Amino acid sequence: MVSDEVPLQPSERLVRELDWNLLRTFIVLAESRSVTEAARKLRLSQPSVSTALKRLETRIDKKLIERAPGHFRLTHAGELLYREAVDIRGAIFRLTTLVRDVTDEVQGHVKIAVASHVVCPIFDAALAHFYARHPKATVSIDVHSSHDAVAAVTGRSASFAICLVRERNPKLEYSRLYREFFGLFCGPPHPLFGRSGLKHGDLAGHASVSFETDRLHDVLRPVTLMRAEANLGERIVGTSSNLEEVRRMIIAGLGIGPLPVHVAKGDVEAGLLWHLPPYDKMPEIDVHVVWNPRANLNRAEQALLAELQTRIEATPIAERTYR
Repeated sequence: MVSDEVPLQPSERLVRELDWNLLRTFIVLAESRSVTEAARKLRLSQPSVSTALKRLETRIDKKLIERAPGHFRLTHAGELLYREAVDIRGAIFRLTTLVRDVTDEVQGHVKIAVASHVVCPIFDAALAHFYARHPKATVSIDVHSSHDAVAAVTGRSASFAICLVRERNPKLEYSRLYREFFGLFCGPPHPLFGRSGLKHGDLAGHASVSFETDRLHDVLRPVTLMRAEANLGERIVGTSSNLEEVRRMIIAGLGIGPLPVHVAKGDVEAGLLWHLPPYDKMPEIDVHVVWNPRANLNRAEQALLAELQTRIEATPIAERTYR
């Protein structure tokens, strides 16, 4: 007797047979430095994790991780699978948003990933107006490095992000929220504090503190160039991804450091910071709203993101530029 069943294509068979737990284990492996570390994170035995990896490689029919003493890294196939698996994980995390609230009131939780230096009246006004209209909604704001904020949006663990952007992910959407200018500052213990008429050359050789992203290949490249033009000492004595901690080190006198001028204004007026050259041609840095158009946002998330976008579109960039 001849069967009428049509043979499954390899992709269809994979969809039917692939276990999500294998992908979950693989994500943890990809974000670890060894099988031992991944097993500890998953609270499983090392042989169980190794077996899961082997099963997944058999299902995919590709080697995903190259392992050897002192060597543990993703193959090209592993990198491709990791990116897609993170996307799948985000979709699973947000499955509950597919069931919309049937009441007329907007409810739901909005989780925003924000870089530590975000000071923006437009964002504040959007948040206030949103809550006044939708008091049943809830909001949480988590402070991250800009890199981690974008990663949270990519993985759909954040509703949207407000942060700096180095390279644009074609899967995400971006809207410039505001533009800020970075200047150099020192604190009261520093020998340049309180001195007027300073010139670029007066900063030469002084120690500096800065952000972890203050590198030529990273998001604060213009700030890196500003420090280089000031001829500051090559060694950065303190770094942080958090603006408050960079500010703390500057005020404590560890060195000269960069801060957004409009954020530092209050500390300058209070005598905690002193603005140093350059006073013109300061580097411009754009801060963006970043969201994932493929994420299934709940009504509260949609409402706040729409409120913010409306205010951005209605406000000329000149009014969203803070000097």
